[in-house]
Amino acid sequence: MLRVAVPNKGSLSESAAAMLSEAGYRQRRDTRELVLVDAENDIEFFYLRPRDIAVYVGSGTLDLGITGRDLLLDAQVNAGELLQLGFAASTFRFAGPIGDFSTLKELEGKRIATSYDGLLRQYLADHGVNSTVVRLDGAVESSVRLGVADAIADVVETGNTLRAAGMEIFADPILRSEAVLIGRTGQTPPGLDVLIRRLQGVLVARQYVLMDYDIRKDLVDAASALTPGLESPTVSPLRDSDWVAVRSMVPKKDTNRVMDELYDLGARAILVSSIHACRI
Repeated sequence: MLRVAVPNKGSLSESAAAMLSEAGYRQRRDTRELVLVDAENDIEFFYLRPRDIAVYVGSGTLDLGITGRDLLLDAQVNAGELLQLGFAASTFRFAGPIGDFSTLKELEGKRIATSYDGLLRQYLADHGVNSTVVRLDGAVESSVRLGVADAIADVVETGNTLRAAGMEIFADPILRSEAVLIGRTGQTPPGLDVLIRRLQGVLVARQYVLMDYDIRKDLVDAASALTPGLESPTVSPLRDSDWVAVRSMVPKKDTNRVMDELYDLGARAILVSSIHACRI
């Protein structure tokens, strides 16, 4: 039975559970549940702290896990990314008092507070910067004001919290993170291919819609250029031999633009349907 670690709380938890549910797997109904067995799909889910997931997977205790790329790299374990999951995007950046820093090299000999000491130490070493890393569990924005550090390295979304603390972002991003499926390096547990195929199906279903429309035969090539699909659109004859029905997958973000362009071209009865699941 495949053993998979899932975040038990935080921003990763709800999105991970929703994706697994869309992929056809049972998920817990009570947040107090720590383990859920989905016997029908031959898989067992373990609900753990997101920061601990990479440790369990890297040690081989569990086969796979869903966590953030930043947490995986920070753990520095024998595990790697298997699939990007398209949610929980974030950016890990340096910040300091306004006007104090502008480049990475200016951190030489300085103290940097962070909750991701493993990730930060590796980044500094890779760039030849010798700084003192101060490990904190959270609220790193206060560390400079309290005299614990000269700068910080933290996950930044809007930057509002930093500005409120009198700080600004500087230098290049340390890391762009998102939720990822991870596995122990060099191992392929039974059932991995099915899980990945299902999750990829969810990703595609979220990004595409199914578009149907009728169009004159002589305009099919022009219409197909607007709706090429993943491989090729499906074209079916209609009772009126001068017209055909076309079906194609279209990126969800382009839906209304493509509908307008098809209508201007001469297509009619343009319908859009959601895709709930797929295999590509």
